[in-house]
Formats: sequence, C-alpha cells, structure tokens
Amino acid sequence: ILPHQQQVIIVSRECPTNQTNILPHQQQGMGETKATQREVKDELDRKLELSRPSRELLEELALAAAKDHSPEATFQYAFALSKSSEKSELRYAVTILDGLVKEGYEFQIDCMYGAATALYLLREYDEARTRCENILRTQPKSRVAKELHLASIEAQEQDEKKKMKNAAMASAGVAAAIGVAAGLASIMMKK
Repeated sequence: ILPHQQQVIIVSRECPTNQTNILPHQQQGMGETKATQREVKDELDRKLELSRPSRELLEELALAAAKDHSPEATFQYAFALSKSSEKSELRYAVTILDGLVKEGYEFQIDCMYGAATALYLLREYDEARTRCENILRTQPKSRVAKELHLASIEAQEQDEKKKMKNAAMASAGVAAAIGVAAGLASIMMKK
C-alpha cells in the first residue's frame, strides 16, 4: 500500500517507491557486483510473481475507476495492471500511468515506477531502466527504483548473452550443414 493513498485497495506487496531503507548489498551504490545484480533480479522477479493481481481484483478496480473517474481510482487500477501477466494490460498500464503524469497527478513517482515495472515485464529493459534513472534523479534513496534499475540491467545483459549464444549455435549449425553438403557433393562427384 502506498503511504500517501487514502482508502486504498491492496494492489501490491511491494514497498512504496519513496522507501529509503537500504539493504546491506545496496550500500555499494550503482557499482554492484554481477552476483548481487543477479540476486536483485531474481528477488524482484519473485516479488513480481507474488504480487501479480488476480482477475477479480483487476475487474473490481476497473469498475471502481469507471464509476469514480478520480485520478486515485485510475491510479489504483493502472498500478495493478502494471503487474499483470497479459502484455496488452501491461501496455495499457503504461499508457494510463504516463497519462496521469502528463495530467499532473500528485504521485508522479509512483506512476513512473508502475510504468517502469510494466515495461520490465514487457521485456523492454532499456526503457524500464531509463524510467528508473528518472525516478532516482529525484528520489535517489528509492530502494524499489534501485532494485528495478539493477534488475533491468541484469535482464538486458542476460537477453543479450542468450541472443549471442543462439546466433553462435545457428552459425555452427549452418557451418555443419555446409560441411555435410560439401562432403556429399564430393562423394557424388567421385562416382
């Protein structure tokens, strides 16, 4: 529950975005070790999995937002959507949360964090990282923004390694196929 929201339906088990508690591994600053970066990503992924909203909660929040038309109700719905497992809902969450920021909604940092979370889940790690950096410029002690920032970096690096490995395997497969074809051609020409 975000501390500044009144009559909030529980949307997330996350800590508020303006949390200033620093974990021991975060005292090193942005120069985290790779192992710590990986641990942060794994922990964040676990938290996001646990905080995924149920279909019933999303429906309840959607009805409340449609009925109330207040920025607070809209925020609660969009923030819940930002942890969905559906790509279309994640994109919609980013659109709504960005719209709230443009409209001058009072809790813009929370909107930015929700949008960054949705982008992370969409595997748009570079954009999620950029959003976290924007949060950290104004809230440098935001633990959740630091965690999401590190997780975005780690996830992007893991994706790049996986792509390189797949490209190398594909190249090896093509080279093997060419070798087999050349061998067969050689045998055919000898006959």
